Amino acid sequence: MPEQISVDATSSDQPETVALPPVDELLHAAVEALGGSSRPGQIAMAESVTQALDDDRHLAVQAGTGTGKSLAYLVPSVRHAVGKSEAVVISTATIALQRQLIDRDLPRLAGALDGHLPREISFAILKGRRNYLCRHKMAEGFPEDQPDQLFDPGETSAQGRMVQRVNDWADTTETGDRDELVPGVSEQVWRQFSVSARECLGAQRCPSGEECFAELARQRAGESDIVVTNHALLAIDAMEEFPLLPEHGVVVVDEAHELVDRVTSVVTDELSESTVSLAARRVGRLVEQAVADRLTEAGEDLKALLAAAPPGRLDELPEVLGQTLALVRDASRACVTALGPRGADKDKPDSAAARKLAFSALDEVHDTAVRMLEAFGHASEVDRADVVWLEPSTDRRPPTLRVAPLTVGGMLRDKLFGDRTVVLTSATLALGGSFDGLARQWGLPDGHWSGLDVGSPFDHARSGILYIAKHLPQPGRDGLPAAYLDEIAELVEATGGRTLGLFSSMRAARAATDALRDRLPFPLLCQGDDSTSQLINEFADDEKTCLFGTLSLWQGVDVPGPSLRLVIIDRIPFPRPDDPLTSARQRHVAEKGGNGFMTVAATHAALLLAQGTGRLLRSQADKGVIAVLDPRLATARYSGFLRDSLPPYWTTSNPDVARAALKRLRDS
Repeated sequence: MPEQISVDATSSDQPETVALPPVDELLHAAVEALGGSSRPGQIAMAESVTQALDDDRHLAVQAGTGTGKSLAYLVPSVRHAVGKSEAVVISTATIALQRQLIDRDLPRLAGALDGHLPREISFAILKGRRNYLCRHKMAEGFPEDQPDQLFDPGETSAQGRMVQRVNDWADTTETGDRDELVPGVSEQVWRQFSVSARECLGAQRCPSGEECFAELARQRAGESDIVVTNHALLAIDAMEEFPLLPEHGVVVVDEAHELVDRVTSVVTDELSESTVSLAARRVGRLVEQAVADRLTEAGEDLKALLAAAPPGRLDELPEVLGQTLALVRDASRACVTALGPRGADKDKPDSAAARKLAFSALDEVHDTAVRMLEAFGHASEVDRADVVWLEPSTDRRPPTLRVAPLTVGGMLRDKLFGDRTVVLTSATLALGGSFDGLARQWGLPDGHWSGLDVGSPFDHARSGILYIAKHLPQPGRDGLPAAYLDEIAELVEATGGRTLGLFSSMRAARAATDALRDRLPFPLLCQGDDSTSQLINEFADDEKTCLFGTLSLWQGVDVPGPSLRLVIIDRIPFPRPDDPLTSARQRHVAEKGGNGFMTVAATHAALLLAQGTGRLLRSQADKGVIAVLDPRLATARYSGFLRDSLPPYWTTSNPDVARAALKRLRDS
């Protein structure tokens, strides 16, 4: 029976009651129109999402590759948006999935449901302001932020060509969305054409406010049933006093295994000589020189101090660093005071823009210095909220102090889960067979959420072999052992190429590539040789080609068919033991009585391992072998937790069995 739901009528301000089909009927119509077939896991997920929305109860759903999870949450979301006349926000971690939803899934779904719902559904994409071209900045030109320096002539010429491409594109773009500029431009060039939310004058005060790309995107989102965004903007919207997203009561978080890391990035701040000198340059044009000079001098003190300091985590605040941070804090506050009241130039857009830029940079410097000072001096480690560390200099940036939260669970519990119904989904959520680990990291309130694993349509035990090279030595810190290179060569030869090598570091991937290129009779590509997307295309197009790489390949490769028959993982992907944030989080959990290694390091490894092994089976017809060279996956005390986080592959430690299976696939 169709369900009676109050729907806003198009011809009246009063809601009228119309019959909306049940979700299984809508899902069937969508699948049939799109030429698909019914999948039990997809049906179960759609019904559970619908129930969660009806009951205002949070839901975590693990849906393996091939389930069709996008439709399984989109159909209930569309039905809810139409029935309640309120937007549903879909949050993703990657640009690729955002574009898939907006360019393919939602348009096709809208067409499939035409005639099944009382009106046509609408959808829009919304990103952070920095992703949109700023017409005012482009027309007026803001003060140059980069200090005078000597550029490489070739680099300068390349940047000039990028700037010209942006100018040409600006004359034709309808959205101003950076991702539509292909090929893209460097971050340094794009910053000449964009502003952050803090730097923006606001639509009411900006001369270009009526045609602002960011504001137009917000307007479209405000008129849409489904709003597609990213985890970063979702986090900012939840934490800011003024909402960035349209009013909504439901959020679907796809790629939810990425949520904690993306939110952590949003609330991580940094301080360096560059950020301080930028603030000093911006304010130097607007206040007495002596006031700006105080900030410049504080920045120079910080520069000298960081250049001499060893990189790594800071458990105690060195006295000289505390004094320098206090100088930065006080000097930036003095500059803010000298600028006068905010909004004083509201009738003078040009000077208002310069003042807004100065306030933005000064606030960032001041607030970060305060946050770093407040990260120390707690009576107990349990009371610590943030961790501070020093990152060493690189070719493109000076030594930088960073500060990040030890946990984002409390923040998400209060700001995201408190006022909304949230559905979290991914192919990888039940780690060690349980949702509890990620639920704690997300801050899901006890007793107010449910977990569901709808499985996968793939027969993992018949389609994939998990081969653990138990006979190999444990990986060390001195690069890939010779035995690992021999093992890789034998496996690749057995399968006739067709190999994706996932390595724990770029150094290991490059070492394996260099050692095996002349040894193997197959084309061997390495991440960094070309753009990642181009390398993946070359790998997919030639069945004999192999591709070696690191982190982005663990989650970014979707190559169904005979081009991928073997996935090699060199070692369990634990975070580096000297990683400042990870090690601080482990210690924090241990101080609170938990198991820091299992809660942080093993959970991180399990997520990546599940994502990496998931590269093998991308369609019902795929078959192959996952070879993990690290024997600890079979022998260590935590090995059971890691294996329980993976699909139920048939498992062996016999290299002859693995190679024989690969040869059969090669010759079939």
